[in-house]
Amino acid sequence: MALLDHYAQQLDQLKQSGNLRQFVANQQQGATIQITGQQMLNLSSNDYLGLAANVELREEFLQQQPVERCYFSSSSSRLLTGNYEEYEQLEASLSQAFYGRSALLFNSGYHMNIGILPAICDSRTLILADKLVHASMIDGIRLSVAKYVRYRHNDLQHLEQLLLKYHANDDIERIVVVTESIFSMDGDETDLDALVQIKRRFGKVMLYVDEAHAIGVRGEQGLGCAEQYQVINEIDFLVGTFGKAVASIGGYLICDPIIRSYLINTMRPLIFSTALPPLSIAWTNFIWKKMLTAQKQRQHLQQISNYLQNSIIQKGYSSPSTSHIVPVIIGESQAAVNMSKYVQTNGFYAMPVRPPTVPQHSARLRISLTSLIQIDELDRLVACL
Repeated sequence: MALLDHYAQQLDQLKQSGNLRQFVANQQQGATIQITGQQMLNLSSNDYLGLAANVELREEFLQQQPVERCYFSSSSSRLLTGNYEEYEQLEASLSQAFYGRSALLFNSGYHMNIGILPAICDSRTLILADKLVHASMIDGIRLSVAKYVRYRHNDLQHLEQLLLKYHANDDIERIVVVTESIFSMDGDETDLDALVQIKRRFGKVMLYVDEAHAIGVRGEQGLGCAEQYQVINEIDFLVGTFGKAVASIGGYLICDPIIRSYLINTMRPLIFSTALPPLSIAWTNFIWKKMLTAQKQRQHLQQISNYLQNSIIQKGYSSPSTSHIVPVIIGESQAAVNMSKYVQTNGFYAMPVRPPTVPQHSARLRISLTSLIQIDELDRLVACL
C-alpha cells in the first residue's frame, strides 16, 4: 500500500484544487441528458447536427444491413485480414466528396494524430504548432524526432516570423505547420485563407489542419472550414474525426496518394492496431452521406451559435468563440465547478473545463451547441449565469 501513497496524494491535491475528474453514468434522448434522475438540456455533447440522437436514422441503417455483413469485429489490422470492402467503400465516398483526393481511415482522432506526425517527420523536419493545438497533436509531436516550436495562438504574424527565421536553414528539409481549424476549448478559429497564403510563399512548408470540430458544421456540404474557404486542395494533411458531427467513430486523412501509401507502410498505430468493425465503418458511410445534405441543421446551428456568443458577451463574460463551441470563462477552477453545479440544478448540463486542459486561471464552462437546441432554451441558460 505504501507504493500507492504517492498516487493517493496526487489525487487528493487534484480534489483540493477542484480538478478531480470522475466518470458519470447517463442516459440521453434527443437534446436532453439524464444523470442520477435529473433531466437536463445537454450542453456538453459533440453531436453537433443531432444525427447521433436520430433514432429514425439508426432504424433505416439497420434495416439495410444483411445479417451476413454484420461483422462486429474486423479481427485484425487492415494489412492482415481487416480490410473489408466497407473500408474501401467509405474511403471512396470521402475521396469523391473531397474532389478526388486520397482518403485514409483511422481508429480514432487520437490514433490519427499520434501516428501521422511521427511517421511523416524525421530529424530534418521542423514542426511549427499553434500553442493551443489538441493534446493528441502535442503527443504526436512529442513522439516524433522532429524539432518543434509552438507559435502564439492564432498569431499568424508570429508564425511568419518563425518561418523567416527557419526556412533558410539548410538542415531543415520540410516545415510542417500544425493547427486546428476550430479550436476545441476556445471555439475560435484559424484564418485558413491567410494560412494558405503564407504557405505559398515558403516552399518547404506543409500544412496539417485538424477539422475535428468543423467537419459536418462548416461548408455547403459540411466538409469543414477547408470547404468554407475553398482551400481543400491547398492543405497537405487535412484530418478530422467521425465521432462528433458525423455521429460515428474513427478518424480520416485527406491527402496526396503518395502520403497515403507512405503512411500505410510507416504509421505504427495504423499498422499494429486491429481495425474498427466493418459494421461501424458501414454506419459511418451511411451517416456521412446524410451529413452532406444536412444544410438545414448547419444553418440553425450557425444561428444559435451567433445568438449565444452575443448573449454571453452582453452578460459580461469573456468568450473568444466564433463557432458552436462557446466557452464562458470563469477564472479559477473551483469557481467554474460551482457555476457548473448551479446551472445543472437549473436544468442545464454544462461541464467545467479546468487546467491542465486549459491554461491556469482560465477555467470555464464549455457550452457545446447542437442543432437540437432552440433559442428560448439559450435565453433561460443566459438568465442563469
